[in-house]
Amino acid sequence: MVKLVLGLGNPGREYEHTRHNLGYRLIDLLAKRKKVVLKPGKGEYMYADIELNDKRVWLAKLNTFMNLSGWATLDCLGDLGVSTQELLVLCDDVNMPLGKLRIREKGTDGGHKGLRSIIYQLNTLDFPRLRMGVGSPSGEVDLEEYVLEDFCEEEKKAVDKMLQISAEAVEYIILYGLKKGMNRYNSEVID
Repeated sequence: MVKLVLGLGNPGREYEHTRHNLGYRLIDLLAKRKKVVLKPGKGEYMYADIELNDKRVWLAKLNTFMNLSGWATLDCLGDLGVSTQELLVLCDDVNMPLGKLRIREKGTDGGHKGLRSIIYQLNTLDFPRLRMGVGSPSGEVDLEEYVLEDFCEEEKKAVDKMLQISAEAVEYIILYGLKKGMNRYNSEVID
């Protein structure tokens, strides 16, 4: 059962609408839907608690840069009393086309430095994650540059739709479990 939904991203207004900040944006959307405001935690994170039916869940965003996500995740889990199996990490994925969702019970970092940091600090691959496709760079664009760019105008409608469907997926996972969420949303592709 998911007890903590953790969105990855980079702090600061200059990163707010970048590809790498989809995890943050999804947490913000979930908080808005439940009419809650994130407050500072004991460590390098912000959090709020929400209720869906009778299930109490924490929403959190880290206050560290992506590459340092592991330490803050460790603090957040410890402070809130949540195990790695009760964690759901939200992040972007350049290995999937824009609009594709993928929910997994566990797995490698897939080249994502935020996930890599979390895996290293938690010393396990065994935690659920929801990855949101942002597409991959074309031509000579550097991958690190690409994920730190804002979405272009033509992509914004698909991104907004993907965030809405991702929010529904997170709520569905909380209510009905990860496996049912995987069955329902892993085939989802947003145009």
